[in-house]
Amino acid sequence: MTKQPAEGVKADLTLDGQGVIQLKWPRAVSISQADAEAAMRGVNELCGDLRYPMLVDMATTAQVSRGARAVFGRPCQASRIALLGASPVDKVLANFILGINKLPCPTRFFTSRDEATDWLLKDQQAIA
Repeated sequence: MTKQPAEGVKADLTLDGQGVIQLKWPRAVSISQADAEAAMRGVNELCGDLRYPMLVDMATTAQVSRGARAVFGRPCQASRIALLGASPVDKVLANFILGINKLPCPTRFFTSRDEATDWLLKDQQAIA
């Protein structure tokens, strides 16, 4: 497992042994544009020239700012993104992100980590 230094990033960011980027936001976090930019910069630095599928654990996220949503709509080194949540509030936030933004890669919401990981790894390998 490769771990990216958390400098300027509220979220925990790793690349696991299956080749999936794991981005986990802390409980009750409000994600600002600066937070989103720091996270995406971390993703790009962690991946280098390769593209990997990414699991975003957003369970119990309190708020995602308009600026953060715009940042999440920009291309990054993620080849596809699974948003993982646990509550109806998480689903509302995810649907808002999915419905408002033109996302740069296939993105879906899941409540099951196993289903999200299966979807991420289906027909996926690191893409140069």
